[in-house]
Amino acid sequence: MMPTTADKRTIFRKMHEAGCFVLPNPFDVGSAKALQHLGFKAVASTSAGFAWTIGKADNRVTLEEVLAHLAAISEAVDIPVNADFEGGFAHEAAKVGVNVARAVRSGVAGLSIEDSTGDKAKPLYDRGLAVERIKAARAAIDADNSGVMLTGRCEAFLWGQTDLNLVIDRLKAYSDAGADCLYAPGIKTKDDIAAVVKAVHPKPVNLLIGASGLSLKDAEALGVRRISVGGSLARSAWAGFMKAAKEMAEKGTFAELGQGYPGGELNKMFS
Repeated sequence: MMPTTADKRTIFRKMHEAGCFVLPNPFDVGSAKALQHLGFKAVASTSAGFAWTIGKADNRVTLEEVLAHLAAISEAVDIPVNADFEGGFAHEAAKVGVNVARAVRSGVAGLSIEDSTGDKAKPLYDRGLAVERIKAARAAIDADNSGVMLTGRCEAFLWGQTDLNLVIDRLKAYSDAGADCLYAPGIKTKDDIAAVVKAVHPKPVNLLIGASGLSLKDAEALGVRRISVGGSLARSAWAGFMKAAKEMAEKGTFAELGQGYPGGELNKMFS
């Protein structure tokens, strides 16, 4: 029997109670279904990966586009979906809350709110406002007892602000404001990861891993609960596409097309 949205949310919460799991990031319905087929127990959207599928740069998609995307993926798979909800598509805390309420209705089991402004001159929201934004998201999630997990993200490292004390201070504040899971994309060293895990314990920590880094076993040993890969799967798919397309455009040859995944296998997977 197909799990209900409530079932998915309950399952997703239980996944964070012990151990460490990979939360891969599909970029469309097909890639989400493929990851389910491979045995992953949950997936997470990627703002960048989705944006590229509709011919836009990261952080340039609209709220309506993202809500439709989240609903489509949540409906297509039987496993929990965590939403990369960027900055909530608003600056003011109250508007973040309104938008989070709409995201909850898309059927997701979790969502994240980040503290980056998109402004290089002032990349992070003031701490007080960042905390209010998390509180607003929490209130919106709890308004109908949805059970959606809220992840609070500190984006400092991605913007070149590599002060771990600042990151930990913010993550602890987001935890106090109601975040169920904490996430600081960009941290990489074992010492930094262990420090973040210790600081927000017993709340779970999400770790971003790209082309290299710790293994699942390494991350688990440090106390990490889940690993996501951001836009890496999408970039891998684009790498194959662009390599074959460039060969056709520049050389008029077609050798790279022979490297494609077998169509018969794809049809079998999606049948």
